[in-house]
Amino acid sequence: MISASKKPETIDEYIAMHPEKVQILLHKIRNIIKNAAPDAIEAMKYQLPTFVLHGNLVHLGAFKNYIGLYPAPSGIKVFKEELSIYESGKGSIKFPFDDEIPFDLIGQIVKFRAKENFEKVNAKVRNHVKK
Repeated sequence: MISASKKPETIDEYIAMHPEKVQILLHKIRNIIKNAAPDAIEAMKYQLPTFVLHGNLVHLGAFKNYIGLYPAPSGIKVFKEELSIYESGKGSIKFPFDDEIPFDLIGQIVKFRAKENFEKVNAKVRNHVKK
């Protein structure tokens, strides 16, 4: 475990800052994100692991009692029913460590966000070409 006083510059450094139990979850979610959006680029933004594909795709964070996933408001809205058992905000979801983390649902959310970002980029290109 790396000292929490040092700001992580990479996702690997971020994961290493946490206890082993949390590291395992972060690695698993990272792999799910990579499988759902293989072309996504990893970055650190807002001091959180971030996956970028035609814009921010999702942010991920580990906290005292939960894993936070930040898939933008649209990612919450589309999966509102499936996420109803979790505490969520406008663009965030909290997956408590005491509950089973819905890995398949995370993959579905990431795939949705990747498609959404791709469609936004294509719409911008089409609008530009029309002009």
